Order: sequence, then C-alpha cells, then structure tokens
Amino acid sequence: MNVDLARRKSQPGREGKRFDFRARSLVLLGVLGALLVAVVASAFQRQVLEREFLREEGEARYLRDWEIPARRGMILDRNGEPLAVSSPVASVWTDPRKLKDYPEAMNDLAQAMGLVAKDLHQRVAERQNKGFIYLKRRIEPDQAQEVAQIKDKYRIHDLGMETEYKRFYPGGEIFGHIIGFTDVDDKGIEGMELAFNGWLGAEPGLRRVIKDGRQQLVAEVERLRPPRHGKDLELSIDRRLQYLAYRELMRTVREHKAKSASAVVLDVRTGEILAMVNQPAYNPNGDKDGDQSTRRNRAVTDVMEPGSTIKPFVVAAALEQGLVTPTTPIDTSPGTLAVGSNTVKDIHNYGRLDTTSVITKSSNVGVVKMALRMKRETLWNLYDRVGFGKPTGVQFPGEETGRFRHYKRWSDFEYATQAFGYGLSVTPLQLARAYSVLAADGVLKPISLLKVSQVPAGEQVLSTKTAREVRAMMETVVSPKGTAKQAVIEGYSVAGKTGTAKKSAGRGGYAAGRYQAVFAGMAPAKDPRFVLVVMVDEPGGGKYYGGLVAAPAFARIMQGALRLFNVPPDHPEVKMLMASADAAR
Repeated sequence: MNVDLARRKSQPGREGKRFDFRARSLVLLGVLGALLVAVVASAFQRQVLEREFLREEGEARYLRDWEIPARRGMILDRNGEPLAVSSPVASVWTDPRKLKDYPEAMNDLAQAMGLVAKDLHQRVAERQNKGFIYLKRRIEPDQAQEVAQIKDKYRIHDLGMETEYKRFYPGGEIFGHIIGFTDVDDKGIEGMELAFNGWLGAEPGLRRVIKDGRQQLVAEVERLRPPRHGKDLELSIDRRLQYLAYRELMRTVREHKAKSASAVVLDVRTGEILAMVNQPAYNPNGDKDGDQSTRRNRAVTDVMEPGSTIKPFVVAAALEQGLVTPTTPIDTSPGTLAVGSNTVKDIHNYGRLDTTSVITKSSNVGVVKMALRMKRETLWNLYDRVGFGKPTGVQFPGEETGRFRHYKRWSDFEYATQAFGYGLSVTPLQLARAYSVLAADGVLKPISLLKVSQVPAGEQVLSTKTAREVRAMMETVVSPKGTAKQAVIEGYSVAGKTGTAKKSAGRGGYAAGRYQAVFAGMAPAKDPRFVLVVMVDEPGGGKYYGGLVAAPAFARIMQGALRLFNVPPDHPEVKMLMASADAAR
C-alpha cells in the first residue's frame, strides 16, 4: 500500500491525461453525432420536405417548354388562287457566350445569312450576359443549308435552327396595296393582313421536351397545347382582272408621265370589288423600309375633287324633282354665268342645249342652272344617299371618308361649285360606289372586298326610271359628239362621264397646270355588269383631260373584264351577227 501510494505520488500527471483522453473522445463522438444528425436532417429535408422543389429544379436543367409553330391563314382570290401564303422556314439561334469562341465561324455565318460580319460580332459581344439570341429570323432555304454546313464544319453545339413560318406573296406588287404584309412576328401591318389579323392569325402550340447540356432536343415529354392555325380569307378580287388592270394602269402612267393613278372595278350585281390597283406600287416580298407613300392604297386612302363626274347626280336630282326631262332646253349662252361675285365658265359657248346635251358636252353653266332650280337640301340629300362623305364599309385600314360639308354651310358660289365637282372630295372607291347606284337602277348595295355568297339587299335611293334615263344620257358621252370618244368598246354600249379637276394648292386655291383626269363609267350600258373608275393624278406630256388620259385606260380594262366574265355583247349589230351565226350552226 505504501509502495503503490508512493508510485502514484511519483506520477502526478497520469490521472489528468486519462481525463483529457476521455474528454476528447466525448467531444469527437459529439461532433460525429452532430454531423450524423445534420446529414440525416439534410437528407430528410431534401428527400421529404424539399422533394418537389428539387425535382422542379432538376427538371429545369433539362426540361423545356417549346412552341409548336402554327400557320397563318392564306389569303385567296375569288377563284381560290393564293395571294398570301405562309411557308415553313428556319430561324437561327445561338448561345452568345459560346459563339464568341468561334470568330471565324461568325464571319462565315454572317456571309451565309446576308449580314455584316462586324455587326454580327458586335451583337454577340453585347449579349454576353444572355444564354439565347436569334442571329436571324426566317432565313431562306439555301441560307439554312449553308448555316447547317458551317455548324458541322466548326462543330458548334450551341448553334441551332427552329422552324417558323414566313409570309410569301405570289402576286408581288400587283396585289401589294390590297393584301398588305406582316411583321417578323407574323402580325398584320397593313392592308387586309391588318384588317383581318384576328381571322388570319395563328396561335402557336406548346410542348414539353427534354434537352441535353448542349441544348439539343432529346425527346418530347408531352404536348401541353395544340397549335391553332389561322383561317383562310377569300377576297372578292379576281386575280386575272387584277393583273390586267394593273398592266393597263402602269401603261397609262408611263405614257402620260403621271404622278400616280388608281382604278377600281365593281360588280354591279353583287357589290364585290373585282379589281383595285394603284401606281406607284411596292412589292410586299421585298424591303418595307423605302418610300412609305408607295404603300398607300390610293383608291381608298387618297381623296380627289371629282370634277365633272359629279354632274350625272345633279341631273338625277333634277329629274327626281320633276324640274327637267332629258329633252328640256337649257340656254348656256354666252358660256358664262354669274353667281354672286364669281363666274361659272364653260370651255366653249355651247349655246342652247337640252338636258342630255349638258351631260354630253359637260357644260358647267348648264348643270349649275339645273342646280339653282332646286333647293340646296335636295342636292345634298342625294349626294349623301349615294355615299359621299361616308365610309364604304370595306373595313380597309386608313380609309378616308372625304370632305363633304353640310348644305347649311354652303355659300352661293360653293353651292354652284358642288354641281360641277368642286368643294367636295371623294375617294375613287366612293365614286365607284356612287356610280353603281346608276348602274343598278337606283339601288345602293353594300360593297365588299370579301367574296359574297349571297347577293346583299340594297337601298333604293333613286327611282329606276331616273337611273335609266341618266345612263342613256351618259351613253352620249361615249360617242362622236361626247367628251370620251376613246372609251368606246367594240360590240358593247358604254355609259360614263369624264372629269378633269384642278388640284388644290391649299387655303382654297388651285395649283396652276396640275390636274386629275378621271373617267367613271359602266358597261354594258343597257344592263350594266361592271362599274369602273380610273383616276390619273397630274398627267404630263401635254394631255390632261379625262377623255384623253383616263378614258382609253377605262376602255382597255373594261373590255378585259367583259371578256373574262363572258358578258355577251349588247350592240345591236353584233347581236344580229351572233344570232345569224347561231342560226347557221
């Protein structure tokens, strides 16, 4: 006992070391236990509490929602010929963070896609904080093939192409003013593309896909939403007649060195617009950043003073009131007429005329004398009923309604000028609609740029007797005695009226030497099938009268329309020859 006690006394640190070892062991076990608890808790949290969140985060690394392209509806002519179609094309995308490592490839890509290499390098450099950009949308098929070859050549994994639809216009500039065009996102910008964007527009579908780390498609997981394709739109336009009218109008503008021109053909029976053309034109397939004035559908958006083409309606109002008959004498001597402090003039002193001859010779004095016999309200009411100063209802973007002041605001001379086509403004389409009243025996029918399946009911705004009498008077205009000898169409009777109006220079004045030449007419005159208005703006080369500039174009376009639609000749001699030929068979 004494020895053991002595030994323990001689080793005083042994008990302390044993205590330290136990303490360290306990601490180590405590730490390991805590780590174990932390690992278990973390696993529990991830496997149980955060399972859905982590699953979504994981899927986000390889699951993507991709759009399924949808096709915009086609625009067709009345015979089903395509005027606007959407074709599948490729759009090129990339990860700019990765593409910057391929400077030579970027040069080749720029050349393949028709881009400036410097601009492409700059775009990629400016978007280094993004993981996705389009290099170019809707490229041509041959460009897509070159891009695919460049991708394989440089082994660029973060460069790809996806399918989109691009709008094409087979008729080019001939239909550009009617059809309009779409933007890069396939939304209508002008014309019928804009007016019926909701009808034509498509809604892309949506699908969930698996993509690998290189953003390549591995598999489709599910389809979330099917694509909704746009609906087709069938226009009233006849493709053949549109081509013919465009050709003849372009010929007229070149021949007379005109600033611009418009032509509109209406089907009298249905109110359908069969052709609507303008010059200058633009190609909706090409660059849209040029002169925007060429994109205007002038037949709908530009107004003119109708000049003498308004005179048949003054005569119609006088006939309706019983103030004149087709043979009522009217003295136009000495070729001038004082109205207040102003004077109405004819280009010649026509002397004593009858009502029909006032139209034949286009006498300003004669028609003003007729207007002065009736109340201002009477003339205003007729102009209003045939549609002047009102939208035509064709739903075309940017349509002008024209200028047509209320009769209570007319001065004495303004009332006189209303009778020969000054002081009010109309579009070529409005004028064509008004002439369709005379052609349809006094009935105003709705007009349409869409093909109609059923002939719409109209409103009787003139008596049948008056409309037919005015048509007979207008036949004399297209005769050796009239102002539109060049509007004659062999085998057919033609009724129409010339107009030659000075152009406004603003603030109530008119520009010297600047005119608009107009011819409005119908055929066959006895039972009209078509109404046609031709307006030529600022013709040069020495000719500016409607009968010399617009009437020849009218004859060529109307003759084509009559033949395309197989309208039989109504001239007595031709009808007799046809009857003899049928009998001989």
